[in-house]
Parts: sequence; C-alpha cells; structure tokens
Amino acid sequence: MRLHHRDGQTVHLSYCTNVHAGENLEGILAQLDTYAVPIRERLGTDVLGLGLWLAAPVAAGLASDVADRQRLRKALAARGLEVVTLNGFPYQAFQAPVVKHAVYQPDWTTSHRMAYTLDLARILTELMPSDAARGSISTLPLAWREPWNAARASACRRALDELARGLHRMPRPVRVAFEPEPGCIIENTAEAVALLGEADTSVLGVCLDLAHLACAWEEPALAVSRLREAGLPVVKTQVSAALASTDPRRDASVLGEYVEPRYLHQTRGPFGLSTDDLDEALATPGGDEQPWRIHFHVPLHEAPMPPLLTTVGVLATALSELVGGDTAECDHFDVETYTWHVLPPASRPDGPAELAAGIAAELFFARAQLTALGLTTSQGVSS
Repeated sequence: MRLHHRDGQTVHLSYCTNVHAGENLEGILAQLDTYAVPIRERLGTDVLGLGLWLAAPVAAGLASDVADRQRLRKALAARGLEVVTLNGFPYQAFQAPVVKHAVYQPDWTTSHRMAYTLDLARILTELMPSDAARGSISTLPLAWREPWNAARASACRRALDELARGLHRMPRPVRVAFEPEPGCIIENTAEAVALLGEADTSVLGVCLDLAHLACAWEEPALAVSRLREAGLPVVKTQVSAALASTDPRRDASVLGEYVEPRYLHQTRGPFGLSTDDLDEALATPGGDEQPWRIHFHVPLHEAPMPPLLTTVGVLATALSELVGGDTAECDHFDVETYTWHVLPPASRPDGPAELAAGIAAELFFARAQLTALGLTTSQGVSS
C-alpha cells in the first residue's frame, strides 16, 4: 500500500512473506493466490505491498534466469501486488522445525552472504514498480556475537565496502539495511552507529525492527535521534511488537506457553537480565524480579494470553518519531510477524484463510497508525 507524507514522499507499507514456507518459485507463486490476493481484497486496496522473502536457492535461480524474473514480475502485477523491499535476513529454511541460531548463518564474514544479497538486489531492480524511487533489502546485523575476533571484524568491514560497490553498480537504486537484534554484534542503535557509521550511507543503513528496539529497552526518540545525528539512514522499518510481562514471576506459567522449539526468543530486562531464549529466562534465579521484553513477534492488533502484554506502545511511539514530523525518516514499512505458526495453540490461525485474515488485520492496524500521524492514502484505496 502506498501512503503519502506531508513532505511529498511516498511511504510504502507491506507485509513480510517470511511467514510462509515456500522456497522455490512455484511455492512463491502459490503464496500470492493463497494469501496475498485475499489480504489485498480484505483491505480494499488496489495494490498491496509485499516484503518478499526469497530463500537463497530461489534467489540464485531468479538472478540468473531473466524469464523467471519476468514471470514473477508479471504474476505480481496481474494480482495487484508490488515489491519495493525484500527480507534478506533468513538465508533459507526459515520455517523449518528448528531454526534457532541457524538464522544467523551464513553471516557477513562469508562470501555466501554477499552473493545472496547482491542476487536479491539484482532481482529487486526488476521487480520494483517503474515509479518506485528506490528499493531496500534488510539483512542480519553482521553476525551473532560468538565467535567474534579481530579477523572476523575485518572481514565484515571489507564486506561493507564490497557490498557498497556492488550496489552502486545496480541499474536502479537499492539500499541494504542492517537490522539490530538482541544477541548479535549489532544489538542496538548505539552499536549500529559504532560499526556502520563509516560505511557508505548512500547505499547502506539501518533496518529498525520495532520489536527488537523494544527488547533492547531503547527509547524510540533517542534511537532515531542518534541515527540521524550520525548520518545513518533508517532505510526500512519492520512494524513489529514483542511479548512483554510486567511481573514474570506471576506470569511464569503463561510465559511457558510461548516456549517453543523453532525460533530464539531472546529475553531482556531493564536491570541486567539477558538470555538467549525464553526458557533460559524462566530458569534464571532472580531473573523474574524485573519486567521482561521477549523477542517473540506477536500479532499487532491482538492482545496475547492474559495477563501478558505487548510492546505496541513502543511501536506507536517509534512510528511517531519516524513519520510524525515535517520530514519522513523512513519510507519503507514492513509488517513482520513471522511467528503465527508457533503461537500458543489457542492463538494460532486454523488454516490459510485465518492466517490471511490475521495478516490483513495487522495491516489495517499499521495503516491506521500511519494515517493517524497524518499520512494519506493513495487514490484507489478505500478507507
């Protein structure tokens, strides 16, 4: 969906397709009819934005096959779908039974991550609508924190330079956005400034995932101001909310319902609690004596199992900082709730139709947040 900021910028709103398991071209095309078209119809919009996720094998195939790229572009256009952003964080198998730390591999010390990201950039230059100002690709924040040494740090610095050169060679503007995440080398905006501040910011910047921002206990105004002052652009925003508890000791049994084997759920408190997964936090002596924010993306429009809460308040404040002023700090917003299938059983969608309805409700929510800040919708979009 396209919205318009008072400064004249077009602001794109999409949903991320990494919630779906398809990892070949046929599977991706099937997703369009199963999910994207019903979502667009529920929203009453002529055009729906997709934050497309292409696993590395299908990206390599598309990058080398012009006929397949044209086929995908035509399929999108025929269904009223557009793509200006890709999610290049998961490399492959993101809906496997167990993902956990594997999502951080290969990292930016490897040639595989470089090849994958440049494949995505080539594909995006052809998928973008002709009137799109630029494209964006979100990626992991260099690497998981371990192992880390001077040699790996040097490899990442060289990779940033090589990536920038590759992006400058693209026929249309594409920027890559590094996404701070708990437990990684870049966990927050201060670390983003420290490690990316010398990069080529004409093509490289930050992806602000608003659930991650909340789990880092960052104040949105300070985070956005820090990036602005460093000249590090917010290339992309992932509109997401994390699970939260004000009293983990009271809520322990309900929090246990969110322990699951597929993804890491890094848990952070404001006074030192820092674990790589929710079950570790629940087993940490004394760790429940402070509020928790848990890296478990939860639906934006629904309350979690009571008495748990979400960080949607952080989301709203961050959106205000990003687009509430006279100038938009970011023009690509992607709703990214990839965890629908691992929610507690009573909260999971029962089949594709319910999942499509849930994603549409999240997009309704996100669009309402943005229009309340003064953004206006394009013609052809019913309100």
